[in-house]
Amino acid sequence: MTELTSSIVDSDWLSKQLGTKNLLVLDASVSPVVPGYVSINNAESFVAIPGARRFDYDQQVCKPNSSLPHMMPSAELFEAEVQKLGINADSLIVVYDDVGIYASPRAWWMFKAMGHQRVVVLDGGLPAWIDAGLATTGAVETTFPVGNFNAKPVAELFCDFAVVLAALDDANCSILDARSAGRFYGTVPEPRPGVRSGHMPNSKNLPFPELLDTGVMKSAAELREIFSQFASVEQKLITSCGSGITACILTLAADLAGYDKLAVYDGSWAEWGAPGKLPVVTD
Repeated sequence: MTELTSSIVDSDWLSKQLGTKNLLVLDASVSPVVPGYVSINNAESFVAIPGARRFDYDQQVCKPNSSLPHMMPSAELFEAEVQKLGINADSLIVVYDDVGIYASPRAWWMFKAMGHQRVVVLDGGLPAWIDAGLATTGAVETTFPVGNFNAKPVAELFCDFAVVLAALDDANCSILDARSAGRFYGTVPEPRPGVRSGHMPNSKNLPFPELLDTGVMKSAAELREIFSQFASVEQKLITSCGSGITACILTLAADLAGYDKLAVYDGSWAEWGAPGKLPVVTD
């Protein structure tokens, strides 16, 4: 059985592992909404890593009929959907996206939250794979036997607004916001209509691009230096963003930096910033 020593793998590692028993590659791409981030794939052109299967948490593996985007589904729905993808209890899952490091960390964290530990992120995603000169195919796989994946939820890995509200004044917690400084301080409007500008009281701004170096994660040492400015390793880190996607980049980076008390605010600013009584500040 292949041993994992990190939550990320590079294209060279994956290219040598393709075809290995129990290894599955998932395309977890979501169209980016952050300025400056662009998908390689579009309506006119599509490529995938050979053998990849589509893991669509934006429209399919998500809470149905929610007013908030791509919310974490129930364990029953998650289990049923990933079984349809042929994923088994002993699968080694590699997730990637077509931006680089953008949507794939949320897929990684979703599997973690469902009790599956053998899951990693492809560092640099599809762009890094292509830049390495590795083969691609024109479509994802769509036919496979039903898997035996068994969801074992770890409820605290995703949290709701009540948990975040209680953590605002908790010295044992640090809340990190992955949005841009302009959105955090309310100097630019939110992209979602009707959503308030600003941030949670006592939260700290760590825009996710600061954790990346030309599309791949910075080194563990660099990440430790960055996170040490925001929280100690003893503190619980709750990450947030616009809708729960790029918050998971912070969570992945914190994991690589050695932090192990981690949670993602699932509703993120789409929920917190909506009209209501949740506190919002701009200073």
